[in-house]
Amino acid sequence: METLELLEIIARGEDGKCQFKADVTNETSLGQEMVAFSNAGGGDLFIGVGDDGVLVGLTRQDIGRLNQLVSNAASQQVRPPINPYTENITTADGLVMRVCVPNGVSKPYMDKNGAIWVKSGADKRKATSREEMQRLFQSAGLVHGDEVPASGLTVADLDVDYFKGFFDRNFAESLHENQDLSLPVLLENMNLMKDGAFNISGALLFAKNPNLRLPAFITKAIAFPGSEIHETDYLDSRDITGKIADSFHQSLGFVLGNIRHLQGDQGVNAPGRPEIPRVALEELIANALIHRDYFVSAPIKIFVFSDRVEIVSPGHLPNNLTVENIKLGNSNIRNPILASYATKILPYRGIGSGIIRALKAYADIDFEDDREGNRFVVTVRRVSTT
Repeated sequence: METLELLEIIARGEDGKCQFKADVTNETSLGQEMVAFSNAGGGDLFIGVGDDGVLVGLTRQDIGRLNQLVSNAASQQVRPPINPYTENITTADGLVMRVCVPNGVSKPYMDKNGAIWVKSGADKRKATSREEMQRLFQSAGLVHGDEVPASGLTVADLDVDYFKGFFDRNFAESLHENQDLSLPVLLENMNLMKDGAFNISGALLFAKNPNLRLPAFITKAIAFPGSEIHETDYLDSRDITGKIADSFHQSLGFVLGNIRHLQGDQGVNAPGRPEIPRVALEELIANALIHRDYFVSAPIKIFVFSDRVEIVSPGHLPNNLTVENIKLGNSNIRNPILASYATKILPYRGIGSGIIRALKAYADIDFEDDREGNRFVVTVRRVSTT
């Protein structure tokens, strides 16, 4: 890193990716900083810069001491150990050591006492909530939100006719012919139930009324007359509940019913083509239902404004996914059980091609990975009539 680049970083101040320390003498505290960075996507610690951005500078003797401190903290104070690298930057006020902590690949990282540290703005704090720790285990692939038990939903809540139709269409034998296993055992073998209770996947896929016990996992859809959210002035509003297939079709119908249909070169009696192609909306709504974070107790939100449609999913992109690489077809399946069955129920292929297909059908789509707000926002611009 060049001195000018360092000065530009200092001028911007501390944030979730950059932290300043005038000096470091406590190995335990340094280890906790490394844990927080590893759990939060990585970051840089600049030693020799005060919290207020004033360059304090280090001597060559300081650098030798700090290198040993960094090595000890990374190997003895962090579980599992990490491999940061250091860089010494020359300034007019002395040296500054940059400690670059990579994004951890074995989350969650802990200090030597088993405490999990995460970033909170420019500072660090202990992870204490169950949902927060679950998401860290989720990012490591150790647990998935769609396999969490949906307590209180049992085989008695199964939509038998719907499940029978699905089974008969997708397996070599019909459900009626499959008499070797009881229904609860069959559902457990299909990874939809455990110990007599549906998991979230099983409930959302096949329960008659999954939102009886999972009230947060619905879709709230509102159409507004203007370009801003209004508490009381709206054109249409609906709480969309039910199985994931029902949620998909009702959500799609809501958007299609609240956007314009263009006649083009069609006859006057033709229904017209939606201003946003149906295939693009199908892909985006299916992705929201399948890839949302089910550790977050919040609904999907669909807003239809006069100039755009917004689809807001709980949970930011998992692991190392970015907006740029999902546009290239990269994917990381957050809910593997749900995704595996969705390929048989929804227009979803599960190979990372959905975003590419949506953009090919309609290019005016923006994506925001809001990590601070823990949400993913898709904005589809509407066709202007002016």
